Amino acid sequence: MRRILRQQFPSKTFSVIAVLIFMAALTACNSKSAPLSTPTLAEPPKPADSKPPEPSAVPPTKVPTPTDVPTVPALLAEPQRVDFEAEDGKQLVGHYYPAASNPAPLVILMHWAGGDERDWLAIAPWLQNRPDELANFPGWENTIGADCGAQMEGPWLNPSEFPIMPTNVSFNVFTFAFRNFCGSESGLNDPQKYALDAKAAFTTGSELPGVDAHQIVAIGASIGADGAADGCLLHNQGSSTCLGAFSLSPGNYLKIVYLEVVNDLDDDIIPPEVPVWCLAAEDDTPSANTCRSASGDHYEMIMYNGNDHGMLLIEPDREPDPMELIQDFLEETLGG
Repeated sequence: MRRILRQQFPSKTFSVIAVLIFMAALTACNSKSAPLSTPTLAEPPKPADSKPPEPSAVPPTKVPTPTDVPTVPALLAEPQRVDFEAEDGKQLVGHYYPAASNPAPLVILMHWAGGDERDWLAIAPWLQNRPDELANFPGWENTIGADCGAQMEGPWLNPSEFPIMPTNVSFNVFTFAFRNFCGSESGLNDPQKYALDAKAAFTTGSELPGVDAHQIVAIGASIGADGAADGCLLHNQGSSTCLGAFSLSPGNYLKIVYLEVVNDLDDDIIPPEVPVWCLAAEDDTPSANTCRSASGDHYEMIMYNGNDHGMLLIEPDREPDPMELIQDFLEETLGG
């Protein structure tokens, strides 16, 4: 708060003297240039050959305001085919479902051995959450895996059973086919190569337009369950932008030990510390043992009765509902 100080003078004589001094000072000021705060008329134009004065100071840099930042429009909702390759040169195929905002986090979906990227034909749009816009592209789903054989039917293809996705939530989604599965060039039947495919999916996904490359998670089933965690670790060894892995029935199928991957992701050796969630059925022995083998401060394990494996765990009457767990996982890792 500004304080105003007042001085009392002892006599009228002194006051008169003060007035005279003030008038003299005012006269002197009028003979000089007007102060900077006083508006002045524009100076008359200078002759053409006169040199402009040197600037007295560097003009201040303009601080950008939110209105100065250009906005980037969202891409169309229709899934886009993406051709890419793994480190060993193997050609792979995927599809990109752009989010409603730009940039946005990316969710990579990795299929199981019982299918291909068509396993996610309902879940990918659910995560993308642009149903009204996607309706403007009828028949888009028929372009994915058009040359593949019969597709296994299951609740994971029935979006009417999915929990409601909040209207303000929309993720970028990337699905792809592992080598030896429809949509990819045929290659060696070597599960260890699938880890290269998973890593390539992270690299490719992080470079897609509209993707926030610092916010990526992976969700997978069976071979994809291992791929989600393995790919996350391999990716973070170079970039540290995978923030989580969600595994439906892993089983060390890619010949990389799941518990060691979880330990490395949970540790702070490769920042950030990455949450891993593992779902399995009690009587699905390889997957149940794999889930039980891992631990960590950021590790979650959910076990179900029965022996259902991979995508078969996605049942709406299962408690807790795996689709709701996916929402919880995304909220923890991406805040959505």
